[in-house]
Amino acid sequence: MTDIGFYHLTRSSLVQALPRLLEKVHASGARAVVMTGSEERSGALDAILWTYDQDAFLPHGTARDGNAEDQPVWITHQDENPNGASILVLTDGAVSARIGEFARCLEMFDGNDEEAVQAARARWKSYAAAGHRLTYWQQTPAGRWEEKD
Repeated sequence: MTDIGFYHLTRSSLVQALPRLLEKVHASGARAVVMTGSEERSGALDAILWTYDQDAFLPHGTARDGNAEDQPVWITHQDENPNGASILVLTDGAVSARIGEFARCLEMFDGNDEEAVQAARARWKSYAAAGHRLTYWQQTPAGRWEEKD
């Protein structure tokens, strides 16, 4: 079963939090697929990962770049795993039929959007019923992640 962590964004936006989480994934030696809600959103996140920190470099790519097998982080709106990732990051309410193929999944959702919160709760119940291991992470006032019960 897949370990699924729900990341409840309350202090920062996805574009602020995602690069730091992906840095940790990359530092661990793991590969990730970031699944977005649209092709436009994939392009926007790609651009952000090139510019979020002038002192950081996070290797990543999209279908536009090609060579998925060479990319430690792959950004897509498709339900795919072309870079052999063990970690799936779901954003924008994206849903994957392939979740069981990953060791870990990070479900990131906007805590300031009631629809997103309700949808995340529904996915939590679905994942629990399927037997996945679930954790819930909330941002602290300092912007760090803290596991909650």
